[in-house]
Amino acid sequence: MMYVRAKKALGQHFLKDESIARQITDSLLLPAGDVPVQVLEIGPGTGVLTKYLLENPRIRLQVAEIDPESVECLKATFPQLLYTLRQQDFLTMPLDKTFDGDFSVIGNFPYNISSQIFFRILEYKEHIPQIVCMLQKEVAERLAGQPGTKTYGILSVLLQTWYDIEYLFTVDEHVFLPPPKVKSAVIRLRKNGRDSLGCDEKLFKQVVKTTFNQRRKTIRNSVKPLLCGRPAPANDLLEKRPEQLSIEQFAELTRLVSETISGK
Repeated sequence: MMYVRAKKALGQHFLKDESIARQITDSLLLPAGDVPVQVLEIGPGTGVLTKYLLENPRIRLQVAEIDPESVECLKATFPQLLYTLRQQDFLTMPLDKTFDGDFSVIGNFPYNISSQIFFRILEYKEHIPQIVCMLQKEVAERLAGQPGTKTYGILSVLLQTWYDIEYLFTVDEHVFLPPPKVKSAVIRLRKNGRDSLGCDEKLFKQVVKTTFNQRRKTIRNSVKPLLCGRPAPANDLLEKRPEQLSIEQFAELTRLVSETISGK
């Protein structure tokens, strides 16, 4: 039996339930037709997801695994990965040189760096139409959080700007060996069709991070450092707190900040 590792800050946990592994890989939606689809699996461990991904003849699979022992296991178990198994850290992989065109991402994300993985994905969002992943349930709920809720935060906004996020199912502790102390969840992200924000994207990201880092303050107070000493204009958005703003309102706020800085 093969296990897929769930790397956590407090240790390693292995998925032992094959039906859950199949559910995860089946959650990757392929477009109609018979065109091959490029897929990157992050952190395959010993390959319980890899096995099912390789069964689909349409999937052109590459895997990224940083752990040397897991790499040796994968090489022995899946010789067909000889040229597509990369002993690399996803966070530093040259993805633009690894793939020719679009590619989807799947994996059991190491829980202690899952946020870093999503920030990396955002850097290549134009080329990643879909992500299916298992991660800590609490993190999954934050990513799918909606405006007006406590779970809504920086990554909720930045990811939902470009992706529709579906919370697919919860994974109980008992399907891992050894059982972790937290539940896991599987989510799916698919590009939502938005190709422009109508504002400076770099500033948008800065506005989102700045306001949520001081989420107890009204936006009028939290954006002061971004205004270069200029007075904040009169606008109802500035009287709200960041968790109350939709993506469109964050874009509007970004334009407001930009106009204030430029003196318009």
